[in-house]
Amino acid sequence: MQKQPNKIRLRLSPQAERYVQRDAPREVRLMASKGALPLPPIELATVLFALMHDPDPEVKSTARDSLESLPDTVCRAVLTGKTHPAVLSHLARAFREDEDRLELLALNSETDDATIAFLAATPFKRLVEIISNNQVRLVRSSAIVDALGANPLTGRAVIERILNFLGVDTALGEDSFEGAIDADEVSDEQAEAALKAILGEDLGRFAKELVRESESDAGGSIDDSNLYSLIQSMTVMQKIKLARMGNKEARGLLIRDRNKIVALSAISSPKMTLQEVAMIAKARNVSDEVLRVIARNREWTRDYQVKFGLATNPKSPLTEAMKFVNYLQDRELKNLMRSKDVPTAIATHARRILMKKGKI
Repeated sequence: MQKQPNKIRLRLSPQAERYVQRDAPREVRLMASKGALPLPPIELATVLFALMHDPDPEVKSTARDSLESLPDTVCRAVLTGKTHPAVLSHLARAFREDEDRLELLALNSETDDATIAFLAATPFKRLVEIISNNQVRLVRSSAIVDALGANPLTGRAVIERILNFLGVDTALGEDSFEGAIDADEVSDEQAEAALKAILGEDLGRFAKELVRESESDAGGSIDDSNLYSLIQSMTVMQKIKLARMGNKEARGLLIRDRNKIVALSAISSPKMTLQEVAMIAKARNVSDEVLRVIARNREWTRDYQVKFGLATNPKSPLTEAMKFVNYLQDRELKNLMRSKDVPTAIATHARRILMKKGKI
């Protein structure tokens, strides 16, 4: 059976309602669709929105044009007032290239979470800042967190703020994660209980398998394909919790998640080991933000394999990679000098170091 679309219930005064009633004369509805009505801004916008759903094509088209071209003072009153969320949702899409108006929508508590998620994906840094500062919305809406995590404008500071709002105790700054390779900070029992709580009844039954670090802990496990399918069925909130509490296999998939918030949750896991970090540093299918976090962790970068991975990984941020080229052995420098996989600046830097040593 086909699901019926949800009906939008608009509240109008008797004066305004007479313009939108289906049995009202067409001339009245058409006149009203032009927007020249003695109504307050929000009620005028609501009437025009209602007429956008009129069966008459001309009424519908005229009402849309009128709503989307309201005078600026009227429009601002609509975008900042107690306007119906459906009207605000339409205007968000109509004004998708107008950062100032979208900012008003992002600040309006009447704007629904689905519209905020739409705004979180737009290419405007101010909107990212506004939305990421609203802890209430972030906690209750997985879609908003998902949209922010996929937005290229969502930087490391914003991600750290979001994770803190979501109860992830971490810092992604220059000296972050020291001591994070101590996997004993979180017991399997604690991790399993936390996962069960957030995964719910359907997925919670897999909590033990998702936490267990090796098959020797108990019989049976989830194979790679089933684990991938299981993770794909999770919300971004569930992925974040799994990234922090899950086992090596789960972290290995989540560190590559397209959502940067999920990926950075995985790299900040208290169960992350130095061996995993070294492998991630060499991986070419992780985000540059993950590599930047590794590069700025002094505990991890004491390890030669981590230095090597960051220096030779073409995904590493250039300034970070250049720093670690200085620590490579001559054999690796020669290979790097000839490599076509790394940026020219890295190959040139490797050649310069060898020349100073008199090795070429």
